[in-house]
Parts: sequence; structure tokens; C-alpha cells
Amino acid sequence: MPIAPAATVPEILLHAANPATGLWRLAKFGRDGAESPPYWAYPWPGGAALARYFLARPEAVQGRRVLDLGAGSGIVGIAAAKSGAREVIAAEVDCNAIAALRLNAEANGVAIRVVAEDMTCGEPPAVDLVAVGDLFYERELATRVTKFLDRCLAGRLEILVGDIGRVYLPRDRLRLIAEYPARDFGDGDNTALKSAGIYAFLPPSG
Repeated sequence: MPIAPAATVPEILLHAANPATGLWRLAKFGRDGAESPPYWAYPWPGGAALARYFLARPEAVQGRRVLDLGAGSGIVGIAAAKSGAREVIAAEVDCNAIAALRLNAEANGVAIRVVAEDMTCGEPPAVDLVAVGDLFYERELATRVTKFLDRCLAGRLEILVGDIGRVYLPRDRLRLIAEYPARDFGDGDNTALKSAGIYAFLPPSG
């Protein structure tokens, strides 16, 4: 996987997949035989938008402890570290993603603490800001993430969500604060750019 500037965040270098990569060999298969693609091999739009937001507004992370939840390629955590975060924790469960994340952090000259576990099942770590990119694409995952974020709110943590508008996005809990052009997962270079939002995650109304 050659290293190259991320499509909409060229300040960040990533080991990215291309047609010659043979990435299908790393795909996982579940009990039902369904393939789970290596999502971490591509910068997703919500994560790319969060990265763009941190680089454009470093005051959002400067001197703060940041959790990159479901870090994938690490683009969000890398941007936070480059923008002056005091500490970045990247939580990821896929072993190949963890390897790629560490390589990407090294390529960008930043230090990221990788936690190889599903943090949504427990209490939040000692951080100031939780960054969530592209974790609302499946119903069960979205439910689990939302419950974890509610625990984060109870701990007085700030939460920022980057997303292109997935079906399970909890729109009634979000306040839009910025928008950036982004490519969706699977879009080709000639595909028109879409819009990805940066949202503050809010307590339930009422």
C-alpha cells in the first residue's frame, strides 16, 4: 500500500489502497460467509472532514487529550496530533487497521497511543474530546456508539461527530458546526465531491 497525501486532506500522508494492492486478501469473513471489507484502508468522509476541521481550527484540540474512536486509518488522530493535541488515543479493534494506523502515524511524525479494544463497551477514558468519524453506518453499531457517547456526556466530555449523513446518524442529537467537501467510501477520483458535516453531539432534548 503506497503512501500518498489523503485526497481532501493533503497535509496528511496515508498508506492507501489502490487496484494493485490485492487488499481482498485481508478481508474477513463472518460465520455466514459474508465479507467484511478492510474499511481502514480508505479515508472515509466523516473522518476526513474531522481531520480537515482540526487542521483548520487547531484551537479545537490544542493542549487537549483526544480520543479517536474507531480510528481506522488514523487520519483523525493524526490531524489532532499535528494540530497540537496533548495526547491522542486511537481506539480500534481490527488488527490490520492497528498496524496501518501505527505506520500512518510514523509517516506523519506524530505520537498516537493505540488501544486495541472496543471502547464502546466500557467507560470513557480520561480525555477531554471524543472524535467520532463514520460510525453510524450500521444499526447495532450506531446504537452502541450512541450509548457510549451518552456516557461521555455524563463525564462532561466534548464530542465531535464527522459524517456524510448515514442512515443511522442520530440527527436529533446533533448540531452542525462546519461542512467540508469529501469523497465517500468507494467513490472514484472522478466522482463529484459530497458534503460531510462536523457536528457537536448533544444531550437528548427534554
